[in-house]
Amino acid sequence: MTKFICTTCGVQYLESEQPPDTCLVCNEERQYENPFGQEWTTLTQMRESDTFKNEIVQEEENLFSITTTPSFGIGQTAYLVRENGLNILWDCITYLDEETIRKINELGGIDAIALSHPHYYSTQVEWAEKYDAPIYIHEDDQEWVMELSERIKYWSGEQMELSNKITLQRLGGHFKGGAVLYWPNGNAGKGILLTGDIIQVVADRNWVSFMYSYPNLIPLPASKVKEIAARVKSLKFDRIYNAFHKIVPTNGNKAVQRSANRYISALEETLFDT
Repeated sequence: MTKFICTTCGVQYLESEQPPDTCLVCNEERQYENPFGQEWTTLTQMRESDTFKNEIVQEEENLFSITTTPSFGIGQTAYLVRENGLNILWDCITYLDEETIRKINELGGIDAIALSHPHYYSTQVEWAEKYDAPIYIHEDDQEWVMELSERIKYWSGEQMELSNKITLQRLGGHFKGGAVLYWPNGNAGKGILLTGDIIQVVADRNWVSFMYSYPNLIPLPASKVKEIAARVKSLKFDRIYNAFHKIVPTNGNKAVQRSANRYISALEETLFDT
């Protein structure tokens, strides 16, 4: 029996004798199927290929990025947040090897794993088992969990407290249970929002955007973007990190509000005349 991994999205499935016929995560409009056909790999194959490694970089005090090179699957970045003795892995990447485990152990290990949305579930169960850590996923997205585990804890409602200094905020949008991690003590007390791509930092780092499907360019309705902007307006954060190592370095909350207004104006046909 083998745990197969989709090479397009990097999500690992439950053990089976043969790989699934298709990847359920990729086979819908928020992702995409490999144009050359469905392909699968395993963690063992990835390790034995001697191709991949994880780069762990300190971004600022108590915040570390974890990225696989060369890029695999969607190519997202995970983050390790350290807050008052609690180490939280925000989002997940597929590749995990002994060198990565050693380096993270040097940083204090992982006490909990929290996910923004299904595209980054990857090999979350492997990570959780290695560190004996719970996984926190919003209950609205449980249908997209391809590898079941007792370590997965489904939370409900609009927010969940991981500690008295870190909360998960459900914003929805890209996925119904789409969440962000709010860390008010980050950035020297100015606050950080780790957004996955529930809120997406764009090429101009003074702006963000919002989409139902990024690869297929399907926008969100104006009403949902208004709701997301309103939800984060009361949060105290100056900096945003997205899932692709893009950062709004300052005035992050203002960037969300400004960007939401522009997005809504475009949908309502008041931003430009073509």
